[in-house]
Amino acid sequence: MDLTYSPDQNRFRHEVRSWMEAHVPSLPLLSFDASREGFEAHREWERTLSKGRWGMVTWPETYGGRGLDLIKWLIFEEEYYRAGAPLRVNQNGIFLLGPTLMEYGTPEQKARFLTAMASGDEIWAQAWSEPQAGSDLAAVKSSAVRDGDDYVLKGHKIWSSRAVFADWAFGLFRTDPASQRHKGLSLVFFPLDAPGVRVQPIAQIDGETGFAEIFLEDVRVPAFNRLGGEGEGWTICMATAGFERGLMLRSPARFQVAARKLVDLYKAHEHEVEPRCARQCCGAGWMRRPMRFRSTAQRRDWLLAVISAPRQAPTRYSGPRWT
Repeated sequence: MDLTYSPDQNRFRHEVRSWMEAHVPSLPLLSFDASREGFEAHREWERTLSKGRWGMVTWPETYGGRGLDLIKWLIFEEEYYRAGAPLRVNQNGIFLLGPTLMEYGTPEQKARFLTAMASGDEIWAQAWSEPQAGSDLAAVKSSAVRDGDDYVLKGHKIWSSRAVFADWAFGLFRTDPASQRHKGLSLVFFPLDAPGVRVQPIAQIDGETGFAEIFLEDVRVPAFNRLGGEGEGWTICMATAGFERGLMLRSPARFQVAARKLVDLYKAHEHEVEPRCARQCCGAGWMRRPMRFRSTAQRRDWLLAVISAPRQAPTRYSGPRWT
């Protein structure tokens, strides 16, 4: 088995690297969860990617992609993260809803939504959970009542990611009022600036608003906005959940870069650490790490403190354990 890259793949890597070096912002963008300014800066980055046809490289060219295979996608991802390019603000759209639309959408729905999604012109929020239906998604009560060619939406969504500044949301609604649990549900799209929609930001511990509550009061949307058949929402949402746990959203390149930085950091300071305790202290320190860092600089400073502090023989790790 030949595990080396082909000449064509190497040429593609050079093309991606050259483009990233020429276009990735020299300074980090403001967080897209912290302010409208940061959100719009990330939207502009999505548009820059789209102009270079890098928005969603695996999608068909018809919808703004390049139709690349898995290996070239992995190469693109490696170069994207190597360049320190911004996080993708439209991940709910391009990584979750987009593939679901590819599988369940009509040709008209694909034409309407996918290109605008890939270009960053329309950024999406996920609107599934409700106050009484979080991990138990089948308990949703928000309703979508058919009225001619429209649906009238009513209900309360919570923990909706990106909803504070996004343009659209895809939500799970009960279209059969007599149904229970997994039956009688439908997936419906709605614009977040539609009459009757109220978005309430949820402040996180770091002050950012990555989530929001969405209140819907007689929100009218066309039936065209329902994905799949009426009552097929649970099946479609499970497909979306599969994409959420899949390769695209959890790009291997993200972890390759983090691992490389950690190894380089250790090598740069190896002489400062007692050889017999270096590995154990680093491992124990990693397990005791704070669950969230606000910046790469904070991660760097914390790891430096971990590997440079110990000067005595290691002791048995007594931190938290998970089973």
